Amino acid sequence: MRPDEQVPVLVLLEYQRNCRFDRRLERIDAAAQALEHNGIRALVVDTGQEARLRVRELLADGAEVFNNTSRTLESIGVAEDIERSGRYQATRLRLYQMDREMQGREMRVLAAAPEYVVGSVHAVTDGGSLLIASASGSQLGPLVSGAAHVILVIGGQKIVADLETGLRRIREYSYPLEDERARRVYGVPSGVNNVLIINRVLVPQRVTAILVKEKLGF
Repeated sequence: MRPDEQVPVLVLLEYQRNCRFDRRLERIDAAAQALEHNGIRALVVDTGQEARLRVRELLADGAEVFNNTSRTLESIGVAEDIERSGRYQATRLRLYQMDREMQGREMRVLAAAPEYVVGSVHAVTDGGSLLIASASGSQLGPLVSGAAHVILVIGGQKIVADLETGLRRIREYSYPLEDERARRVYGVPSGVNNVLIINRVLVPQRVTAILVKEKLGF
């Protein structure tokens, strides 16, 4: 092409899109390396359905599994797999069937230390830290130490530069969407009442993060 020839607009736009896509993939791979450095096993997959299959591979048949409330898990079918497939002991379903007044302590113990907990996060930093916000805080304890195994499915759009940006993402993006969902589904507001930051995991192979090259969840 001669210097005086103009690049067609559609070709230029496609080139720009490809460049952005390549940079996003590079960032996902870099975040995966940072997570591994911080003691978190990182798996990178192309799609939500691939992530769903990886979760199935990681969960043992008959295992006790608690799935945190998560738009990501709902959207790719993981929540349904855990609760409806019959392959696992679904802790959430057991809790639904228990009486809070008569079995309150038993419910707390059951939710606090499942064999597996499956969930997501609200942000991942380039340095390999995970941020999870919660209104009640009930699901945070198992993530930190209660559960024997933790599996987190994370959309690639949740990668941010640092902790400050991650907290801002929670306040300005994730919270408004979750608040609208909570009011619609439960009739109550949500809140950024508790924020868990995981910088490093000391128990090898305890926490697995599945990074997905798609936009998933809040």
